[in-house]
Amino acid sequence: MILTPLLALGLALLCAASPCLGLGSGGAGASVSSVVTEAFFDGIKSQAGNGCEGKNFYTRSAFVSAADAFPAFAHGGTEAEGKREIAAFFAHVTYETGYFCYINQIGKSQVSCALSSQWPCAPGKKYYGRGPLQISWNFNYGPAGQSIGVDLLENPDKVAQDPVVSFKTALWLWMTNAHKVMPTQGFGATIRVLHGALECNGKNPAAMKARVGYYKDYCKQFGVDPGNNVTC
Repeated sequence: MILTPLLALGLALLCAASPCLGLGSGGAGASVSSVVTEAFFDGIKSQAGNGCEGKNFYTRSAFVSAADAFPAFAHGGTEAEGKREIAAFFAHVTYETGYFCYINQIGKSQVSCALSSQWPCAPGKKYYGRGPLQISWNFNYGPAGQSIGVDLLENPDKVAQDPVVSFKTALWLWMTNAHKVMPTQGFGATIRVLHGALECNGKNPAAMKARVGYYKDYCKQFGVDPGNNVTC
């Protein structure tokens, strides 16, 4: 669970006039398309098995297209800070999808519907994890869809069918949760805001260490220091 119903409602009011695609302040930052090269992206995907559902779904071009809708991503600070944010995003994506292997949550049995007048569940629809950051629950699908202009409450499967939409939901989750803490609080804070209840404070050290390992690896590939406070 990432957004609580109360936070989701607040975000919806904030985004009522126009989609909240560029959350955060602008700045020089890092060129996303220059940092996320085909070699980098395919280097992650190549570690997934040939039988993985995401092998032919996730593409660099889909990611870049989605990132264009979120101009504040990897911006707002220095180039090094931008590169660290990109490394952090892909560290979480790598862990959540198993090197871009998974599109849908394993099992796909959970309805993940919470009572909400603001984001009511559509009859027969399930809001289990889907996409690069495994967006889940109706109170996340609802505002994410509103932000990117797709009715994800009525059609949550769109996240598993359209790779650009899929990456947009991941970037929406990132920009509404992790983007604001990454520059000043470090990678560990992104784990805490995304999965703190499950992994931080010794709850699942193996998962936390895996995320940190990916982050440090990607920072090395981008030629930047990972910074402080990388654990939670």
